[in-house]
Amino acid sequence: MRFHGALAAVAALASLLALPAAANAAFGDRTLRKGMHGHDVRVLQAWITRLGAVTHVDGRYGNGTRRSVRRFERANAMKVDGIVSRRQARGIRRRIVAAAVVPAPATATLSPDGRTAVAPAGAPPAVQAAIAAANRITSTPYRYGGGHGRFEDDAYDCSGAVSYALHGAALLDTPEDSSQLMGYGDAGPGTWITVYARSSHAYVVIAGLRFDTSGPGERGPRWRLGARSSRGFVARHPEGF
Repeated sequence: MRFHGALAAVAALASLLALPAAANAAFGDRTLRKGMHGHDVRVLQAWITRLGAVTHVDGRYGNGTRRSVRRFERANAMKVDGIVSRRQARGIRRRIVAAAVVPAPATATLSPDGRTAVAPAGAPPAVQAAIAAANRITSTPYRYGGGHGRFEDDAYDCSGAVSYALHGAALLDTPEDSSQLMGYGDAGPGTWITVYARSSHAYVVIAGLRFDTSGPGERGPRWRLGARSSRGFVARHPEGF
């Protein structure tokens, strides 16, 4: 009995030691399927979102991720099983590299209603999703702290509005304040999406159109025509955009 107990303890310890390795696995190091979690799952979720199969980025391979993978497989004439093999991972990586070399995007336009925006033709699905999300809150007022306790709120502050738009495109998991947004994503302006942040304010430019809570007209999350000075702001962008 002691021998079997010792074997069980060794097996349990080995299992615990294996968890960090799995959690930090690089994308393509292992076959991914429902029930798994880790850094490579997060990369998968972010990359298939950029390639058109929008899914929630949380590092857990649940039903939603499986549906998105199946949608991606179907759209790309692959075997539809919701499982990402190492070979498929290499193919996804090649598509991401190819997608990174894109011409300068067209500019989003303001709708005739003066409140919502229209994504340019050919914009990536995530960019379209970010614009659609921003459109949903353009009738809400400004409130300091709005949009931080939860994404769905009845008023938004500057960083809450930016967080909402990014979350709508599956590019942000939890709301961030303006100071946190100073470290969001990758450094510098993006091709499609650029977040401008400083400790006291944040706004985002999506497909050339500014989404900001301050500027001419009503106070609150609105699409604003014309540029504003980015002096004193840190420019950040979601990887690949």
